[in-house]
Amino acid sequence: MMKIKFKNASIAMLLIALTLTSSCTEDILEEQPRGVFTPEFFQSELGVQGGLTYLYENLRSIYGFAYFLNMAETGTDEYCAAQSADNNFFDLDLAGQGQLRAESGFSIGRPWGASWPAINTASGIIENASAVGLSDALVAEAHFFRALYYFLLVQTYGGVPLDLGSGELEFNQTPFRTSIRNTVPEVYTKAIFPDLLRAVENLPDSPRLTGSVTKNVARLFLSKAYLTYGWWLENPNNIPTYPETPRVDLDGNGASYYYQQAYNFAVEGIENPGPYRLLDHFYDVHDGANDRHEEVMLYADRTEESPIYNGAPITGFGGTDDTNAAVWMVTSNYTTISVDGVAAVQREAAQSYGRPWTRMAPTIGALTETFTNKDIDSRYDGTFVTSYRGNWDRGGDPTPSLTAANGLEIVPGDAVITFLDEFNPNVNYVNGGNIGGGEVPGRSDYVININEINRRFYPGLWKLGTYRTDNAGGLGQPNVGVTRPFPIAKFSEFYLLAAEAAVKGASGSYSARDLVNVLRARAGRWRFDNKNQEERIEDNSSAMVNLTPASIDIDYILAERSREFFGEGYRWFDLIRTQKWNEYADTYEIAGNDAADHDPTVTTRTIEPYHYLRPIPQNQIDAMEATAAEKAAYQNPGY
Repeated sequence: MMKIKFKNASIAMLLIALTLTSSCTEDILEEQPRGVFTPEFFQSELGVQGGLTYLYENLRSIYGFAYFLNMAETGTDEYCAAQSADNNFFDLDLAGQGQLRAESGFSIGRPWGASWPAINTASGIIENASAVGLSDALVAEAHFFRALYYFLLVQTYGGVPLDLGSGELEFNQTPFRTSIRNTVPEVYTKAIFPDLLRAVENLPDSPRLTGSVTKNVARLFLSKAYLTYGWWLENPNNIPTYPETPRVDLDGNGASYYYQQAYNFAVEGIENPGPYRLLDHFYDVHDGANDRHEEVMLYADRTEESPIYNGAPITGFGGTDDTNAAVWMVTSNYTTISVDGVAAVQREAAQSYGRPWTRMAPTIGALTETFTNKDIDSRYDGTFVTSYRGNWDRGGDPTPSLTAANGLEIVPGDAVITFLDEFNPNVNYVNGGNIGGGEVPGRSDYVININEINRRFYPGLWKLGTYRTDNAGGLGQPNVGVTRPFPIAKFSEFYLLAAEAAVKGASGSYSARDLVNVLRARAGRWRFDNKNQEERIEDNSSAMVNLTPASIDIDYILAERSREFFGEGYRWFDLIRTQKWNEYADTYEIAGNDAADHDPTVTTRTIEPYHYLRPIPQNQIDAMEATAAEKAAYQNPGY
């Protein structure tokens, strides 16, 4: 038997008190901070409740941590390495500057390291629930989380262990150094599906606390797991799996069965929404002033009220391993914009700004080919920062106006640099404002054509940007992690899960086109123009629906998923599920690292079939008490 040490998989698990945020004190989860969980602690009601608290807190270890978007977006058709990237990003971009290895930095190992403590904690809760009189609904929360983390692991690494030392799906009470990987079908049919079915059965319709999981949250993940497993069984492009096993379901069902189940549970979620719904406007889904609304069903919570409940500092410079800093990586360094000798756009704790790390850039194809119909589809405007506006006054500079493009004056709040929605051949690049901007007659702002962006300067990701309520008219706290909750699951995904299942042959009351058009109609309704920072009351829903093709295929579903969830950590998982990664992302287009470079080139990636599984972190392999051959056999092939 091979032996491996699982990081933090034993009983010594940190508990950080978590509040599932609410303005009402009676609607939060209050726990006393403790250093460790012990078997005895789990045998009390307080201990089991503490374990549940930990399961919510641990979401911050993955969702929104600094390298989360690198882990789930770099190397796809959405994002590539940017000007300030290092090997953490080059390795995952697969474009020749790095090499994806078992030692590849922070990104590939985080799901492995953060999931095992949560899985073992959930098993401890389940095992001790009856002894302490825990309700079926609370036990169902533990079942949900165990399934959530196993689902993340099996998508990322392939088959993983169900036995952490005390038997399959049993709570491990002692430090454990042995491990055998189960196959993908075993992980789904023994762990993920049973746990999620139990959660659907026993969770309440409405959350017991703000942000806690419900029946419909479990339905969404069950639908997604069924859909993913259906693709795995079908294996249209002959992608290898590991541990090697026939693509045969243990219960004897085929891919079509799981596609139908995915459709059924997604439609059930739509028709039984509970407290969830689609918001009326796409813009409101991501407006920082509107966080914790009815469309986001699960999030990794954070707050600007307290560093304890934020899980990271709320003032100063920097953070912790769990800091919500993912959006920093996709933010270009707009602070180099100099106009008339003044730093016109300064680092600010506001949604369009934040801390710029310039590690990841959107590909030109994502901006031009995925986001079409920008004039009527609000999702592009509600996803990106496409105009950077003057805020030098907030930084204490009293200069009333600056001389900008074409010798025209701008004042605080005016656009300094704008990315044009459509190509304008009349742009004359003058390196304006030190950001490679161009001029168009009559405009005071410098402009850049969206199909001529470079790795140095590009649209930021507005939807996940910093939001604070304590700036007091100044620049605020832009150098500390984002204190917004990070979205994990949205009610809107039900429609696209059901639509994808319908494309794969599932049948029911709604066609794929019916389902897609619900979201497309919503995307056509505007209430605010983000680029121009002004009210825009406009309804283009009929036009959006009319533009939907009569026949929906998987490529159209993937395009809609990108338009809805761009930059939120969905894309790599979407492309490996559908086995479209190589087809979609083997090349991309963008200009170079110089701000004045507006001549895009094509970059080629080398995406091999074995890349569809990430490597198990090398430090875990190194800890094995086994022969070199046994260690090599534990690792995914190719690494």
